[in-house]
Amino acid sequence: MGISVPRQHFLTYLGVAHPIVLAPMAGTGTPSLAAAVSNAGGLGSLAIGAMTAEAARAAIRELRSLTVQPFNINVFAHKPPKLDRVKEAAWLSFLAPYFADFGETAPTELHTIYPSFVDDDAMLEVLLEARPAVVSFHFGLPPIERINALHDAGCMLFATATSLEEALAIEAAGIDVIVAQGIEAGGHRGIFDTAAYDEELSTLALVSALVARTTRPIVAAGGVMNGAGIAAALAGGAQAAQLGTAFIDTPESAADAAHRAALTQRGSHTVLTSAISGRPARCVENRFTALGRDPKRPDIPDYPIAYDAGKALHAAARRSGEMGYAAHWAGQGHALSRSLGAAALVETLVAELHAVGMA
Repeated sequence: MGISVPRQHFLTYLGVAHPIVLAPMAGTGTPSLAAAVSNAGGLGSLAIGAMTAEAARAAIRELRSLTVQPFNINVFAHKPPKLDRVKEAAWLSFLAPYFADFGETAPTELHTIYPSFVDDDAMLEVLLEARPAVVSFHFGLPPIERINALHDAGCMLFATATSLEEALAIEAAGIDVIVAQGIEAGGHRGIFDTAAYDEELSTLALVSALVARTTRPIVAAGGVMNGAGIAAALAGGAQAAQLGTAFIDTPESAADAAHRAALTQRGSHTVLTSAISGRPARCVENRFTALGRDPKRPDIPDYPIAYDAGKALHAAARRSGEMGYAAHWAGQGHALSRSLGAAALVETLVAELHAVGMA
């Protein structure tokens, strides 16, 4: 049935003081980052979609040891990939010369490195045991039985929409809050069907459409880096803003030095690419994103099978001191990054909101 909370009161229901949500950021987010944001009055988030069930259980336990405040646990709900050995072999053949540049051999086969929550019973059990205040879905929705089970466990549920059609599906499924992800957002697009037409709506255009056509609370995500950006999202009808790139350069994040440097490097910019993982994602342009634009490249395998190759190529390059094949996910506002602790950044964002009369 869902949790019936008026739009303007959902943060109060959760016990969150500020309209600031930390984006989950698989691989970059950490329990300490999520806890710092929650302890500062925002909603901290932790992605577990790239973890095993046991690793997720340990990470949630660590997060809970660091905060008594509510937090969000994020899972991937993508359609399980279709194995296509011919397509995968062609992709590996295409990448083989780049492995050879580093004196290494490309893998002989690829694997589905991340399961989907839609059929991951072990991860469902972890969430039902942990009962976090919020569980969020990215890349789609799980079966209604899983949605009902999480609601019965007392979890408020979020899901990402990149279009009105996806938002209406989220609402119809009884999900409580819609995360409106605009094209400006860093990392993976939450699009349900990668073969479908993507209008690539901006964050504010998407928020406006969802405010007009849905009844659920809206969290605006994409390109928000400061208090002015949060204020614009709130003025557009969102109840909160989700920020990810803004927190990459905090000491609590797991980003390496190259990723942090890429955010503010002179002349750096972001592009959408499917070459790294098999799904469209916004990344600081580098050698890997250039491969995605190569007119000779074959079809890219499904997510996350392609990501197995992407991670292997990055590892080979990194062993030779080359960071140009890394997944430096970042949004379009990356140049506004600030090197602050996570709590200090939340405090700064709130002060900026106060300055424009929105906090």
